Amino acid sequence: MRLVQFIDRHGNRAVGAADDSGARLALLDGVESVYDLAQMALDDDQSLVLAAEERVGEASEDYAAVVAERRLLAPLDHPDPAHCLVTGTGLTHLGSADARDSMHKKVAEEGEESLSDSMKMFKWGLEGGKPPGGVDGAGGVGVAPEWFYKGDGGIVTAPEQAFQMVDFAEDGGDEVELVGLYLIDPKGTPRRLGFALGNEFSDHVLEQRNYLYLAHSKLRPCSFGPELLLGAAPDDIRGTARVRRGGEVIWEKPFASGEANMSHTLANLEHHHFKYPQHRRPGDVHVHYFGAATLSFTDGLRAQENDVFEIESKVFGRPLRNPLLIRGGGSAKVVEL
Repeated sequence: MRLVQFIDRHGNRAVGAADDSGARLALLDGVESVYDLAQMALDDDQSLVLAAEERVGEASEDYAAVVAERRLLAPLDHPDPAHCLVTGTGLTHLGSADARDSMHKKVAEEGEESLSDSMKMFKWGLEGGKPPGGVDGAGGVGVAPEWFYKGDGGIVTAPEQAFQMVDFAEDGGDEVELVGLYLIDPKGTPRRLGFALGNEFSDHVLEQRNYLYLAHSKLRPCSFGPELLLGAAPDDIRGTARVRRGGEVIWEKPFASGEANMSHTLANLEHHHFKYPQHRRPGDVHVHYFGAATLSFTDGLRAQENDVFEIESKVFGRPLRNPLLIRGGGSAKVVEL
């Protein structure tokens, strides 16, 4: 089942289930948000899928009209954006065979110390990101991944809405990623609601200048959706990413995600995020990006204002699209109180 949050034709928040054709959204009765639906599921001690299925009503909306009229919302949010933590892990996908082959040859010839810190971490993931028997199995906990913070719910851009790139940014580029969506229950246990397609969107020129600028480069808007896939993510997720300029496709590339194409298990990545007590605060929502499957920057593309990023996979229904706009960064002046 795939859920969509949107504004209905009367201007009210609504949640709909996408049908197999992707033409209609069947409205869930008495549900204004996925957050509320998840709370209902917890209260009734049932799965989110069952809670959604029991509330599918007779009313529906034209999905294409919701998209065209830009009434989509992110498929999960929190009533208070400050209680939505947006984070991610990097260096988690297998990458090209050439890159791995080059790394192994360099290690054989010069030793591991010859590798950059990024390649070392990538190598550690290949060797220890999938512990035998799972995180709680015979292999224990796997190696920790790279981790980064993007912001709270205020930096999430809804599907079809524009990324507002700050004017001091040196670049604004796509990062195609699988996204895990979570709610912390009253006992402090992370509850996975499902998965979505995401565009993590970063400043790659700044990051390339010096890797210690990575934290700065991630403080940019992001988007995910428009559909929330309930349940487990397929092991092998295939899709296509593209950039349009003036209606023309100027870059396009297939991507592969899911555990079959990753150096870490999702459980290992989840463990290393939620092992911190501050990430298990009851009632909070977590949006976690699992690492880039592909990005246009590595192919030499520099996005321009009004370019449109588009990511699609049949697993997740309709594509995720966001145009790019540039705005002022606002005042950084500090005034004494």
